[in-house]
Amino acid sequence: MVRPERIASVPYRTSTAMILTPIDTSDLPAVLERFEQQLSGRSLALAALARVARSIPSDGDLGDPQVLRAQAIELAAELGIETLDEEPAAAFSWDGQRIRTRSEPSVVIHEVAHWQLCSPERRALYDFGLGAGPETGRIEEANLVTALSEEERQDEEGLTSLLGILWEAELGQPALFAFLEQNWLEGYDRPATALHCDRMLSRLHAAGFIDAEARPLLVARKTGQIL
Repeated sequence: MVRPERIASVPYRTSTAMILTPIDTSDLPAVLERFEQQLSGRSLALAALARVARSIPSDGDLGDPQVLRAQAIELAAELGIETLDEEPAAAFSWDGQRIRTRSEPSVVIHEVAHWQLCSPERRALYDFGLGAGPETGRIEEANLVTALSEEERQDEEGLTSLLGILWEAELGQPALFAFLEQNWLEGYDRPATALHCDRMLSRLHAAGFIDAEARPLLVARKTGQIL
């Protein structure tokens, strides 16, 4: 059974404004148990859930944000991604060349995952041609270079969300918060919710971005690669 180590006394790391249906932390162990049941027989998804559910340290210490941010920047460097110590609100989260890193560590990791999953042709576009990100300052300019349909953008965002969450878990960061904030437990008691999560993880695995234990890999999408 997957369980968070100690979540009841730990406040959310960031605002829960994006959560469709907030889950009380005291209810979280039961929610995770029910979601695990819905994933029965799906080994890849169960491995991912185990990593995410156990990402909160037993002492409740979520870590120094500066240290977590440094880890995110180091991850970017391992992939050959340039970064800039500046707020995304000054321009773009991704300006076609660099990730602006003066934001939440989880946001920086999410942008790294975007870079991995973005087609090489779109890496030259503001915010990867997906439209302005939530922290981008030059919104109109980012939206003008949107290169995918709404359906395609939502699909890539979902894959990116899971990859970023798995990177947080891999780095020892509190990935469970992002799993909640990005609504992967919305409708946790419905089979369709678990099936969607499993399908997205299976696509990441088939495309070579995570291994059979749901650990993320230092790879990037290639020209012509279909996710």
